[in-house]
This record gives sequence, C-alpha cells and structure tokens, in this order.
Amino acid sequence: MITDKIGEYRVQSLSLFLSVPLFCMIPLFTTETGLAGIILAQSIVSETFRPANSVAITKYAKPENITRAFSLNRMAVNLGFSIGPALGGILSAISYEFLFFSNALAALLAGLMYIWFFKDRARVAKEKAKTVKEVIVVKKESSPYRDGKFLIYCAFCMFFAICFFQLFSTLTIFYKDTAHLSQQNIGYILGYSGFLIVLLEMGLVQVAEKYFTLAFTMLFGTFLCGVSYAMLAFDYSIITLVLSMTLLCVGEIWTLPFMSTITALRSGENNKGAYMGLNGISFSIAFIVTPYIGTLIAEKLGFSILWIGTGVLAVAIAVGFYFIIPWMLKDKNKVEEDVI
Repeated sequence: MITDKIGEYRVQSLSLFLSVPLFCMIPLFTTETGLAGIILAQSIVSETFRPANSVAITKYAKPENITRAFSLNRMAVNLGFSIGPALGGILSAISYEFLFFSNALAALLAGLMYIWFFKDRARVAKEKAKTVKEVIVVKKESSPYRDGKFLIYCAFCMFFAICFFQLFSTLTIFYKDTAHLSQQNIGYILGYSGFLIVLLEMGLVQVAEKYFTLAFTMLFGTFLCGVSYAMLAFDYSIITLVLSMTLLCVGEIWTLPFMSTITALRSGENNKGAYMGLNGISFSIAFIVTPYIGTLIAEKLGFSILWIGTGVLAVAIAVGFYFIIPWMLKDKNKVEEDVI
C-alpha cells in the first residue's frame, strides 16, 4: 500500500538507502534480543523493495512481455542467490563486520545506480499517468484484502510455496542423511539447479506464453513440482536426484513468474502495490512455516511420507490453480468492461 501511495520509485530508493545504515548497525548488537530486533528492522526495510520492484516491472514492461520481464528479474535474483553464499563465505572468513559493511556498500551502490537509471523515467511515467487519469474516468479500486477470489488464489500460492520451499530446508537434510551425499555433491546439485534455471527460463517462458494458457501453465508447472518431490519417496539414486531437481526447476519456471503476472492482471492501475504485497505475504508465511512443518513430518513419519504428501498436495494445488485462475481473470475482465 505504501507503494501505491508514494510510488514504486521512492519505495525502492528508500529501501536501498535505509538498508545502508541498518547493515552497518548489525555488528553493534551482540545480544540475542538485540540481534533479533535489528535483523527484523533490516528485513522489513529491505523486503519493502520486493512489491515495489514488481510494480515497476509491470509499469516499464510492455503488456505482451510482462511474464518474460518477471522471468528476467528472477534470473537476476537467482544469479544473486548463486553468487551470494560463496561471496558471503569469502567475506565472512575475513571478518563478519566486513561482510555487513560490504552489504551496506552494495546497497548504497545499487541505490545510486537505480536513481541514475530511473529518475528521469520515473518522472516521465508519473506525468504520463496523470495525463491518462485526466482522460479516463477511473473506478475507485478496492483493497485486495476484500477481494475474495484473490485471497483464495493467494492461499493456493502459499500452499504451493510450502511445497516448493522444501528445497531450502528438508531437501538438503534428505540429501545428507538419507541419500548420503557429501556436502560437495549437495553443492553440485544445488548449483546445477541455478545453472539450469538461468539456461532455460526465458526459453521455457516464451514457449508457455506462445502455446499454453495461464491456467494450463500453472497446472503443469505445479504438477511437475509435485512429481519431482514424490519420486524421491521411491528412489534416491544420483540419477533420480538429478532428474527430480530438473523437474523441479522446470516446474518452478512454469509457475513462479506466472504467479506475478496473474497478480498484476488481477490488480488495477492504482493498487498494484497492495496486490503484489499481499501475494508476497503468502510466500513469507510459507517461508516461515515450511522448515518447521517439513522437519516435523520427516522426524515423526519419515521422508517418504513427507515427499508423497508434498506431491499429493502439489497436485491438488495444480487442479485448484486450473479452476481459480480463469474464474478470477474472467471476473477481472468483466469489471474492466463495466468501467470502460
């Protein structure tokens, strides 16, 4: 909602620049409570960047390229995730204080580069938006928290994220304790996933846009993610592990970028930030609860039950996506026709 009130340009700029002093302050806190407080503050400031960034993508990308724009943005994030841990390890070996100061410097440079590239474009876009509003009578847009269909869609997104985020918690434990992979081999598989996404994402997104509907793309992508986990319940040879990760990557490519596209299509011109923010909250909730749920099921019932349960849940979510997305977007199109 902050993005809708003051604009995505200001929110992204403030998020980057306010992160600089917060990163520098982290080494000053040595107690558990103090660290929790400063990390919470830094996380809130940095995470405001995400919905604003998504709104910026919808603003600057052409309508026919919006999914590819989200995909390109995801590729940049994946590259950061691939480089970040290795670079963080090198910097922390020198000094943890140096690690946080380096993060502060990176945020400062990103903020300066962002202003340099987008200041004039943001001004032009703002003037254009004012001109459009003077010509077209815009219907007052409601809050996404009152949009029942979108809330159902976000619930499906949250449950999908709970399935998918096993990648960051229980899957690596499974690799180590059950598949008996070395840390080096685990790193190879995770690195392979990042490389595969960078290599295939733009091409697979273009294929989906050309030949599939949004509903079928989400159905197929979510189904592949479910299959990738379920197959681990029956075999965990290295070939199966690589095949599972390949299916997971393809499923991810045909799901996550399109979630943002669907959110953008459901929102209006003046409440995109609120819609993107609410959809982001569904992922944040999943990110919090997934490690606890996944490890609890693995401990009490075993990894086989976890993977089968994840697969079954993903298939159910896939079917849900297939029906909720046309229903939601058809309703949106009808509202737009009534307004015009």
